[in-house]
Amino acid sequence: MKIRPETENDIAAIHAVNIAAFEADAEANLVDLLREQADPFISLVAEREGEIVGHIAFSPVNHSDQAELSLLGLGPMAVLPGLQNQGIGSKLVLEGLERCRKIEAGAIVVLGHPEYYPRFGFVPASQFGIRSEYDVPDEVFMAMELDKGYLADAVGLVKYHPAFSES
Repeated sequence: MKIRPETENDIAAIHAVNIAAFEADAEANLVDLLREQADPFISLVAEREGEIVGHIAFSPVNHSDQAELSLLGLGPMAVLPGLQNQGIGSKLVLEGLERCRKIEAGAIVVLGHPEYYPRFGFVPASQFGIRSEYDVPDEVFMAMELDKGYLADAVGLVKYHPAFSES
């Protein structure tokens, strides 16, 4: 299994993986929009025997009161249905977090499964006084500091990239 940045040749396979994983095209279309509009945009693939079997994206999010904060949102993340629960998603998350550190992101937020993301260090974002622009349960909107103490004074609202509203 190889985790690597996407290339132009991977775009169709990434689209297909997202459609297969989510059983709809909204997330696949979102990834396409983020690729065109978001900066920075981290997009990694899991490749096994020459086939793209998983994908993860990170894109900028904005803090309502502190625009200077360097925050990224994790998602979407997708793994082919027949290969889920085999560690592919975990490898994508871990490599993605490393890439986020390399570009000096201070923290990551995610809207995701409360049983899954805490294993990587995510906690409810409300612990930092951060809330999502979306009306979601507290336990599904999570944050992780890449730089310890980065979110100490980050009370406020986080808004995802506008592409999330377009897809």
